[in-house]
Amino acid sequence: MRTSILSLAPYIPSDQALAQSSLPDKAMTVMTQSAKLTGQLSPLTFATLSRYMRVINSYYSNLIEGNATKPYEIRAAYLGHYASDPAKRDLQLESLGHIHVQEWIDQQAPNLDRLFSPEFIQDIHRQFYHAIPESLWIIRNEKGEEMGKVVPGEWRVSDVIVGQHIAPQAADVAALISGFCDIYHPKKYQGDRKLIAIMAAHHRFASIHPFTDGNGRVGRLLTDAALKAVGLDSYGAWCVSRGLARTSTLYKSALAGADTVRQGDYDGRGALSEKGLLGLCDYMLDTAVDQVAYMSDLLNLANLRKRIDSYVLARNDHRVAGVSGELKSSAGLVLYSAFIQGELPRSQALELCAMPARSARRLLSQLKKEGLLSETSSKSPLRWEIPEHAEPWYFPDLAPVN
Repeated sequence: MRTSILSLAPYIPSDQALAQSSLPDKAMTVMTQSAKLTGQLSPLTFATLSRYMRVINSYYSNLIEGNATKPYEIRAAYLGHYASDPAKRDLQLESLGHIHVQEWIDQQAPNLDRLFSPEFIQDIHRQFYHAIPESLWIIRNEKGEEMGKVVPGEWRVSDVIVGQHIAPQAADVAALISGFCDIYHPKKYQGDRKLIAIMAAHHRFASIHPFTDGNGRVGRLLTDAALKAVGLDSYGAWCVSRGLARTSTLYKSALAGADTVRQGDYDGRGALSEKGLLGLCDYMLDTAVDQVAYMSDLLNLANLRKRIDSYVLARNDHRVAGVSGELKSSAGLVLYSAFIQGELPRSQALELCAMPARSARRLLSQLKKEGLLSETSSKSPLRWEIPEHAEPWYFPDLAPVN
């Protein structure tokens, strides 16, 4: 039997169900907190954070799929330092592939029409698989036997069962994705419904399972891009995947709950359970609230100033791994000011050092050498950076450091 897009209804919870839930309030909280975070970050600081968070997002999104390559291993691979074990090397390259797609999406800056199109979804998949080793294109069964190979950017051509979920027939995928893009285009929703629709779409995409493999990561990348495109401008300084990975059992349970068929007359009017979809959206919005609040707290000016000063103290107590040498106490003010402004004119940086010119230049040279500040030329302003040795002090518990 052919599968119609109607088999995925309800597409979002009904107005009546939403009015009896806390979803609209949670969606507004995400939007409000995200806007507040945008307002406290300079564009250059946001750009630095976004580059840094691509590694974090890659780590957590791949972790959900069983790739536990740590951020420090990803950064090592980015510099060309790979594990000697071929399997671990491939997983490092897989993580880099995920970062590549994030960079590619940011460069594309897709408008909503392009983002919600089958072609763009296929492009995400194609970009990911073309950036990872072909050894990871092979599909194996539970016994490790080769069952096929991914074709980058192409819809699957065989039927699949994912856990307890029987995905739609392969012949129906193209039509279902076309209907998906039309139904979930944000132009059809207003206010809090935009975010609720994106969270519902996250499940419906997974339910269609349009590709032979890579659906989880493509789905999360699509959700990331959609959240950014509908106006969460600080998205990129925080990411949903961190929360999904840290509560992966709840994540998978919520996805499974939204797969449930309608449970009687009090469970909506679609083929699938409205209660299950409400639960999925509630979980996704809770995760978003948690993650934007977590990063907002980390990036609170007073809190970050304390952690920068703690880093300087730790340097002078020789407690910072991966770097040697002490720092003058005024380094904290220089780094904090660079965070606030995104970059510092050299004259201001020298003044903030509060020491004779020669000593000040020596301190700034040290901060550049150690990756705490960067420059584009010998006369350019100095930009705030996040070197690996400062990461545990700037952003404790954001991700494993070893």
